[in-house]
Amino acid sequence: MTAYRQAYEKMTKTHTIGIIGGTGKMGRLFAQVFADAGFCVMVSGRNTPLSSADIAQKADIVMISVPIHATVTVIREVAPLVGKEQILCDLTSLKVRPVEAMLLSKAEVIGLHPMFGPSVPGLTGQTIIVTPARCQPASCDLLTRVFLAGGARITYATPDEHDRMMAVIQGLTHFKSLVMAETLRRLQIKPEMTRSFTSPVYQIEMNIAGRLLAQDKTLYGDILTQNPYIPDVLDTCYRAVSDIRKTITDSDLDGVFSLFEMNKEWFGPFCASAMEESDRVIRSMTQDGDA
Repeated sequence: MTAYRQAYEKMTKTHTIGIIGGTGKMGRLFAQVFADAGFCVMVSGRNTPLSSADIAQKADIVMISVPIHATVTVIREVAPLVGKEQILCDLTSLKVRPVEAMLLSKAEVIGLHPMFGPSVPGLTGQTIIVTPARCQPASCDLLTRVFLAGGARITYATPDEHDRMMAVIQGLTHFKSLVMAETLRRLQIKPEMTRSFTSPVYQIEMNIAGRLLAQDKTLYGDILTQNPYIPDVLDTCYRAVSDIRKTITDSDLDGVFSLFEMNKEWFGPFCASAMEESDRVIRSMTQDGDA
């Protein structure tokens, strides 16, 4: 065993992580992740013996795991209680405002965003975005080694880079799913009415929309309304929809061909890899049917 590994294992055994909101679904998931890594874990929630203030004053690592709309408020409440020897981090889907609030403390600050929900069986194959704002390399390493040991992938970004990218990855994606669902509702078409006509690709799109609607409306409402970069993305989307609609309603076949070619060139090699990956998904769904 290397000296570095020995030092790391000593740190995990002597460090305490406190999760504010640790009785919620995501909080419970990360409490288990850190317990499995050998940390002493404390949690606070609405009906726990420990309060948020207790966690802030006692834990070496203070992790905020509360709904997006409450995150900055909770951070501001505990920020005066944490010291420079502690690490303050959060699990929020937005990063600029939470990190700004955490930087008002004296603690080391690391923003975190798990790109998955609490229903996953573990970290294997999942992505966690890390936005170190004010910390020693060893402090960031202490957290990321836990995630990497669990099989996660780590992506580093600044808070601003993160929020701009989430405006597309989350904002545009969830917007598209809501538009599909709302269009079917306005057309008075229930999903089950399409089942006997469906193709695997259509079913994948419907599953994504249904999956969104089956989950926490508060979470997705916060994601869609609190990221300041989403409106610009949706404005661009609106202009794209208007242009494509005109091309189609004008029966402009050459225009459709041009759209395909321009975007195929823009996507580049991703087109071929996307075809291969989606083919694997389709084969796992069915062995026949017209995709």
